[in-house]
Amino acid sequence: MKSRLPAPVLLLLPAIIVLVAVIVVPLLFSFYSSFTPFRLTRPDTLWTFIGIRNYVSVLSNWDFWVAFGRTVLLLTIALNAEMLLGLGLAMLVNKATQGQRLLRTLMMFPMMFSPVLVGFQFKFLFNDNIGLVNNALQSLGLTDQAIPWLINGNLAMFSIIVAEVWSSTSVFAILILAGLLAMPQEPVEAARVDGCTPWQTFRYVTWPFVMPFAFIAMTIRSLDVARAYDIVKIMTDGGPAGRTELLWTLIGRTAYSDARMGMANAMAYVSILLSILFTVYFFRKLAAARQQIGAEW
Repeated sequence: MKSRLPAPVLLLLPAIIVLVAVIVVPLLFSFYSSFTPFRLTRPDTLWTFIGIRNYVSVLSNWDFWVAFGRTVLLLTIALNAEMLLGLGLAMLVNKATQGQRLLRTLMMFPMMFSPVLVGFQFKFLFNDNIGLVNNALQSLGLTDQAIPWLINGNLAMFSIIVAEVWSSTSVFAILILAGLLAMPQEPVEAARVDGCTPWQTFRYVTWPFVMPFAFIAMTIRSLDVARAYDIVKIMTDGGPAGRTELLWTLIGRTAYSDARMGMANAMAYVSILLSILFTVYFFRKLAAARQQIGAEW
């Protein structure tokens, strides 16, 4: 008697085939090529196995670690700024007595733009000659000459951070607002009766409850920022002089401009490993925050 696959397996089989073809096979191919000197201009190099030489080169590559440090800097500044602004927005919307649905919709507005569109938008805003930022500053008399936002290395990184914060603060705001809406009001009222100041109420009652929601947002955004590419590529393309080169812009340049696909894949897998380490760190913080809430509430 012929054996038949269970009905759930048969129903999921088309999706499994698509996932294997679209995700698993390219991942295995890229992982294999990271152990070869594969160059796009020399397809025959794909079949030359060189062991972990690419990974050794990556770990000893100064440019890679500089790009990694710059990515961590962007991640640190952007995440903290987004969390503070998102917390402020969430608390303001939570206090609103009218039009809260409209405010929540407006708060989600930046999330509707793709990173490529955000990159073009802020590239125009920070343009030296016709940018809105420079025109506004000069019209207000705050400066008498155009500021080279995207040409100066430090200002270019600042411009990228502003674009990242504008586009993604709403992620923190929405998740923290969900925590505020789910929070029971009895502890807050008890704190007021006990004579706690608004800051003490926030510090010891509100913040411990919404902290897990903030860590969830931080985990999601840390993965996004760690693989930031679109906005940087559009706004500065890693310039000037590599001063805004991040991990994934360096990987893209290595893969396509230099045609060293094997080396680029090795860089990508090292970057993925580093991103996983950051994710594990945030999940541990999230678990600790949940335990604290369980003990206090």
